[in-house]
Order: sequence, then structure tokens, then C-alpha cells
Amino acid sequence: MNTLIFATHNLNKAKEIKQLIPKNYVLKTLTDIGLNEDIPETGQTLEENALIKAKYVFEKKGEACFADDTGLEVEALNGEPGVLSARYAGISKSSEANMAKLLTELDGCANRKARFRTVIAFVDQYGNHSFFEGIVTGEISKQKHGDQGFGYDPIFIPEKSQLSFAQMSSDQKNEMSHRARALAKFLRFLQAQKS
Repeated sequence: MNTLIFATHNLNKAKEIKQLIPKNYVLKTLTDIGLNEDIPETGQTLEENALIKAKYVFEKKGEACFADDTGLEVEALNGEPGVLSARYAGISKSSEANMAKLLTELDGCANRKARFRTVIAFVDQYGNHSFFEGIVTGEISKQKHGDQGFGYDPIFIPEKSQLSFAQMSSDQKNEMSHRARALAKFLRFLQAQKS
């Protein structure tokens, strides 16, 4: 079995990644490897934050690790909340408060185009790093729809869909999500390393 260490305490993210990786991989989170502290995300970009988390684990444990950072980028708000997506309405990281703030900011705005962008940073056993990006475009709805998923899923409607991410089954979301796209690139990279 191949072990992948995922630098997260976010159980929703870990669950989503577990559904996406092949069965011959075992996923371990920060909790699983005994790192219970929160890793400060002090970067100015998704790339920087993802790399900070992956490097932190490599430096503490000396093992290969991957981390992701995801931002919701809204065109009418010049790409906000972006790298601050989780903390948009404050450091409490409340999804409800974040969505409420975003819907207020877009009140009366005709342009509701947005995209979710995930960046995965991988630090290998030698300390070298690589990045993998996944993007899905769509728009912000005027109100919440659905109760699946997490984060901004209830107000994000991907292109070519009538449903928000929160109205989809996990399989439907995983067919098109930003995280699934970034992870697919990462897994192809791992396979290429073995061959």
C-alpha cells in the first residue's frame, strides 16, 4: 500500500480526497500522524499557503507530504475572497458567515461569475516541491441551495449545471470539482514517478 500524508485537519477535505484516490493508497491526515497543531497560513497566494503546510510536515516528520489551498475567486470582487476564502468573514472560519458576507457584497450585482481554484503542493522525500492546479468556473447564486458539501458549495453553481455543488452527490461533484482536477494531475505525476 502507498501512504499519502495530507497536511490537513479538515475532515471534509480528507473525506473528499479519500473518495478520489485509488484504493491502493492510504490517506493519513495531520491528526493521523500526531501533528495536532494548526499550521499558520501566512502566504499571500494559494501556492504559498499550500507549500507552507506541506513543508511544515516534511520538516517535522521528514516524510513526503501534500497539502492544498483553495480559493473562491469572484470576478466582480477582483478575485476576492481568494486566498482569504476560509477567513473571509473573520478568523472563526464560519462557512455560514462567509457565505452571508459574500452574498451581501454581491447584492444587486449582475456579474456573478466566479471560479474555484485549488492548488496542491507536494513535497517529496528529498524536499523538492511541485504544484498542481485545478479550476472550475461557474457563478454565485443569489441564495443558498442544498445541504451537501461544505464551504461555499451551497452558493456556487458550476458551468453547465443547474445545481449548486451542495445539491450534488459526492460522485457528481467529484466529476468536475476543482479539487478533483488538481488531484488527478497530482496522481498522474505520482504514477509517472514510479514508471
